Amino acid sequence: MTGLKAMVTNTESTALEVKSVFYSDDVQCAASLFLPEVASEGPDGVPAILMVHGWGGVQGALTGPFIAAFIAAGYAVMTFDYPGWGNSEGLPRNCINPVNRVGNVESALTHLKQQAVINAKKIVLWGTSFGGGHVVDTAAQHPELLGAIAQVPMLDGQDAVKAIPLLSLLRFGAYGIADCFMGRRPIYIPVVSAPGEFGSMDRDGASEAMRRGIEIAGIQYDNRIAARSVLTIGMYRPIKRLAKIKIPTLLIGASRDSVAPFNRANIEGKNKEYVQTKMIDANHFDPYFAPILSENLQYQLDFLTSLLAKN
Repeated sequence: MTGLKAMVTNTESTALEVKSVFYSDDVQCAASLFLPEVASEGPDGVPAILMVHGWGGVQGALTGPFIAAFIAAGYAVMTFDYPGWGNSEGLPRNCINPVNRVGNVESALTHLKQQAVINAKKIVLWGTSFGGGHVVDTAAQHPELLGAIAQVPMLDGQDAVKAIPLLSLLRFGAYGIADCFMGRRPIYIPVVSAPGEFGSMDRDGASEAMRRGIEIAGIQYDNRIAARSVLTIGMYRPIKRLAKIKIPTLLIGASRDSVAPFNRANIEGKNKEYVQTKMIDANHFDPYFAPILSENLQYQLDFLTSLLAKN
């Protein structure tokens, strides 16, 4: 295993968890590679999925069912924390810049390709929410990858901003501009909040979803984000990169998503050759939990099976 401080632990009878670190923007980032039993079989290595977290995402939060399903399907799965988040180093803490994050995904992908047990020619990008946008950006730069999946992806920051109530938008602007002058001592606001309360996400059951997610995973979560982060949303438009993708890509949208609105007709017209879409009758956070989770996962598992069948 490349990388410093590699450590192997048993997580289940069917998988191993390998912890390591890599560097991105000169910051040490934490990573976890989950390996199925079949990882030890065959000379070419096991196919793998690089998991790209969303807006305030950290390793373990809301992703457990997906990791388990992908491992059962014969894929290794690597998760990681962005610089300044979770178990990764970096200051200021809990700050988001989407351009920097796409660079972090590139560093994580390089790290995953370097693992001897992994088949570097059979790597799938997987992203959720804001991370779904990063997957689109990254997929457009890597025609050698096996494929890409983005669920409830944030593809157009302008649409996301339009969905924010005006008073909240004005308050975000005020906090964000003030925070830009704070350097490494940010002004923080909640990542998620109850409906009607101030936070970067208060819609679609965001607070309850995060509560359930961290309770299931048994992790601690730092529910705060540097206010300057919200100023980057409107300028971030990965939808512009869809036409450049040259690998099979599955986008799963939610019909009642008010956090990352999914304009299926507009999206499908960008790249019909490589990009396919599926719609789920759900809000932004429903696809993480039963009963919607099973439908969501089935789309993804069918897609992953088709990728291996063709390669």
